[in-house]
Order: sequence, then structure tokens, then C-alpha cells
Amino acid sequence: MTVSSFVRMNQLFGFYQSLLTLRQQEMLSLYYEEDYSLAEISEHYQISRQAVHDTIKRSEKALEQYEENLHLLERRLQREQWLDALEEQIDNKAAILAIVQQLRDYDE
Repeated sequence: MTVSSFVRMNQLFGFYQSLLTLRQQEMLSLYYEEDYSLAEISEHYQISRQAVHDTIKRSEKALEQYEENLHLLERRLQREQWLDALEEQIDNKAAILAIVQQLRDYDE
């Protein structure tokens, strides 16, 4: 797993974890936040490593599906880009007004 996909999965987990089952939440938390290996998680739950792997993959797929439908992460990242642009253009009133209009149009 690349660093960017690891970061993305952590972000998705932050947005959508409450939509997962308690078991999925716990396993993803151990895997992504506590940096447990599949073997450590399987030992903790006394299940096979394959069962842990399947649960994590299913959970990741669910998180991606939630994002595909709800776009919460995408919208947050877009808003962060606009805020960064506003900070860069703090002395340029016309540029700020253009960004403000983009923000207003975004949720319509």
C-alpha cells in the first residue's frame, strides 16, 4: 500500500467509520491507527489471518463506496484548496471574490 492510499484510507475512515459495523471499526482502527499487523489482529480476535484480511478489504471497499456516493472527503479537500487560495490572494480583492463565488456555487 502506498503512502497516499494509506492516508486516503485514514481520511475515509475518519469520515465514515460510524457507518461500519463495530467489528469493522475495531479492526480498521487496529490496522490503520495502531499499526497492528494482520497476524496481531488475528491473534487478538482469535480468528484466521485470512478472516482479518477479508474483513479489512471489505471494510475498505465499503469506505470507498460511501465516498463515491456521498463525496464528503472530496468536498472537504476542495474547500481546503479554496481556503488555501484565499490565503494566497489575501491582498487581491477580485481573486477573493471569484473564489467566494466558487464556494457559493459549489453546493448548488
